[in-house]
Amino acid sequence: MPRRKRVVRRPDVPDAKYKSRNVARFVNKIMLDGKRSLAERIVYQSFDAIEAKLKRPPLDVFEQALKNATPTIEVKPRRVGGSTYQVPVDVRRDRGNALAIRWLIRYARARTGRSMAEKLANELMDAASGQGATIKKREETHKMAESNRAFAHYRW
Repeated sequence: MPRRKRVVRRPDVPDAKYKSRNVARFVNKIMLDGKRSLAERIVYQSFDAIEAKLKRPPLDVFEQALKNATPTIEVKPRRVGGSTYQVPVDVRRDRGNALAIRWLIRYARARTGRSMAEKLANELMDAASGQGATIKKREETHKMAESNRAFAHYRW
């Protein structure tokens, strides 16, 4: 992070198949060791599985899952006079999306199942229907912020 200049964000290139920036971001987060083709294969196979099971466009299911998993408020630690308070702060839209993507991938990897594509498809379907570990994490984050609402005046 530079001290003087503002960081210029490069524009996100949409993915090839669905022309969606969120899917491209998702593929980039799934990718390990620079293996983009493998990450794309995992995502597209999970989208095919979603379409086969739900008979709905997989992009709609993905967008719904992302929307359901995105937090609106989180807590940040703030030191005031020798003690640390968990201060609730609003989440910017791009940070909320990044958190949702991160949580979806983390809990998909933690699932038991045969392939990553199956685990990811199941996690996305669960998140789109408002259940699963990712949604539980978002609710937990909101609950934490709600319980620390008394320290909201320490916001900066």
